[in-house]
Amino acid sequence: MTFGSKILRVALVSTVALVSVASLTPTMFVSVAHAATGVAIVVNKVAITNTDIARRAAFLKLRHEKGDLNKMAKEEMIDEQLKRQEVARVGMSVSVAEVDAAFARFSASNKLTPAQMTQILDKAGVGAEHFKSYIAVQMSWPRLVNARYSSRDKLTNQEMVTRLLENKQKPQTTEYALKQVIFVVPANKRNAVLAKRKAEAEASRGKFPGCDQAMEFARNYLDVSIRDLGRVLQPELPTEWKPLIEGAKGNTTGTLVTERGVEYIAICSRKEVSDDLAAQAVFRAEDLGKQDKSKEDPNSAKYLADLRSKAQIVYP
Repeated sequence: MTFGSKILRVALVSTVALVSVASLTPTMFVSVAHAATGVAIVVNKVAITNTDIARRAAFLKLRHEKGDLNKMAKEEMIDEQLKRQEVARVGMSVSVAEVDAAFARFSASNKLTPAQMTQILDKAGVGAEHFKSYIAVQMSWPRLVNARYSSRDKLTNQEMVTRLLENKQKPQTTEYALKQVIFVVPANKRNAVLAKRKAEAEASRGKFPGCDQAMEFARNYLDVSIRDLGRVLQPELPTEWKPLIEGAKGNTTGTLVTERGVEYIAICSRKEVSDDLAAQAVFRAEDLGKQDKSKEDPNSAKYLADLRSKAQIVYP
């Protein structure tokens, strides 16, 4: 397998990489009237520059794509920008740590360090940040599609009966009651205070008094917010949090650096359940695991087509 084909395989199939997707590739918010030299396309008032197009064309070349690479790059960048905007709107982008970890694993799979991989990507005209941005969108987008269509793809009563008869017993899974603790880091102070906030978040875990006192606990800290995530079944746990939640020893998980700051999950309760909702979640997870990852999810194409139909796309 060639280096280029490995990039394609990892970028399209990998689910290992919540950084703000938009933050990975800085975008310039402009009005059409201010679409100056260097701006190739404006998607919903967000500019895609000629540099972005050139980097994507270089990436397509690295992937051994054939045809008009410049035209293909423009279309791919439009689709990616629409996905990025939707992911950011819903708040389902992947973390900095996940993206960096995915990049490190990809580098290692090619027997390179991340620094060496960065040099290769720079030499190819792609750039590491452009590649990371691509990976981040590729990893965030399927989660968003799954969240949007999961309720619509529920098994019918007859399908449920059939699956239950096949299994001979109703599946059992774990139900978690969760709260999210967020040590907020303002974007304009990220570099200056992130390490300090991470240390504060880590130290606070040992002092967390339990979910009932979570709001009172947050008042003891500067810029800490609590989000009630409600009850979540094990197959529906967010990918980035799943190993931390399942491996938690106490009532909190380890921390993750995200676009909001430094976060961890408080586990209010966990119990085994075996009801229709649990069965739906287990069966759906099984079905998703059997999907051919080389084929595009029809729901993804439908979702993107809907975004395109409503988008304002301008070529200055």
